[in-house]
Amino acid sequence: MEDRKFLSDLFDTAVAAADPMKALAGVLPDRPSGRTVVIALGKGAAQLAAAFEVLWDAPVEGVVVTRYGYGAPCRYLPVLEAAHPVPDAAGMAASEAVFRAVEGLSEDDLVVALVCGGGSALLPAPPDGLGLEDEQALNRALLASGAPIGVMNAIRKHVSRIKGGRLAAAAAPARVVSLVVSDVPGDDPAQVASGPTVPDAVSAQDALAMIAARNIVLPERVMAHISGKISAAPRPDDAVFARNSVRVVASARLSLEAAAARAEALGVPAVILSDAIEGEARDIGLMHAAIAREIALRGRPFAAPVVLLSGGETTVTLRENPGRGGRNTAFLLSLAQGIEGLPGITALAADTDGIDGSEDNAGAFADGGSLPRLRALGQDPSAYVKAQDPYGAFAALEDVFAPGPTGTNVNDFRAILIKPQV
Repeated sequence: MEDRKFLSDLFDTAVAAADPMKALAGVLPDRPSGRTVVIALGKGAAQLAAAFEVLWDAPVEGVVVTRYGYGAPCRYLPVLEAAHPVPDAAGMAASEAVFRAVEGLSEDDLVVALVCGGGSALLPAPPDGLGLEDEQALNRALLASGAPIGVMNAIRKHVSRIKGGRLAAAAAPARVVSLVVSDVPGDDPAQVASGPTVPDAVSAQDALAMIAARNIVLPERVMAHISGKISAAPRPDDAVFARNSVRVVASARLSLEAAAARAEALGVPAVILSDAIEGEARDIGLMHAAIAREIALRGRPFAAPVVLLSGGETTVTLRENPGRGGRNTAFLLSLAQGIEGLPGITALAADTDGIDGSEDNAGAFADGGSLPRLRALGQDPSAYVKAQDPYGAFAALEDVFAPGPTGTNVNDFRAILIKPQV
């Protein structure tokens, strides 16, 4: 099988392992004596909701909130679309629709929360004294900071009426069952979409310490709110959550294991480096390149042929006037520098939701000849690095990978195929 087709096959296998129908089958709760309300949130929410409707096989009520262009037809549930990664007015309206859906419930009612990545931006619900523009400024500052997703979500929870378990609290006394597709390293369900139905113990003081440790500059109004006494989120031991349950139904770990099994079936040994890699995309790219070079040139720590698999969520600290792209193309541009001139190494890095950063691609392909080919086109690779424009580099090479929205989201997928040196 041709190298890029092989890597694309592994990506498809990883995505299929997180298919909503497969993820939800066998994990649905018992039916309540009262109402069933479904709240589906995130970039794969519409597909999750559609699968739930088929499996539940009975009328339900509720609402679905997803990113623009990510909708899918549902039989009973209205599908609302909003902006990501910076929230907009449609997201504000969607948040209010979610709150209305869980109003006036009783102990006999059931709320099923289908939660996946992207919900943090899709559900702006600023607390009293703040507005949409404050949440927008907060998101822009966090995205530019290079902070890991866990830190960003810990901070977001203290500037919201819906995050950090507050939606589950609003649904009380109904029982809330959260079925989570994890897109965060470590698969902590409280971090996915900033945990609208799953509280955690991170306090406002903890969030302030994170901000200080990373020198994150946030808007004054936002900082004043977090520093005040009114931003405290409910804690996990609050009695309001006593009847609730949480289950991770799909994750990067499961998807990488499926991809590894597929590679082995195709005759290529596979090694999963980690499903929880974080850090600057350029640094992680260089680290992966160093491992690939060691294998290619010295046959250690693994012998070629082999495919290296990894997941997690890298970050990109943005400078002034950045170009186009996302963390996966940034990773690949750095990787291409580290493997330049080496034959037999081909890589694919892509976001499993189908979109990486500012453009419409999930990621791209790179190999040892990427930068020489770029120079042959009269392009300077270092100029793309300086401009923080990795998409531009791979678009010039016609090496972008754009499968479109996948209907799921289990974080980044990276696969590096290393063949024996000829």
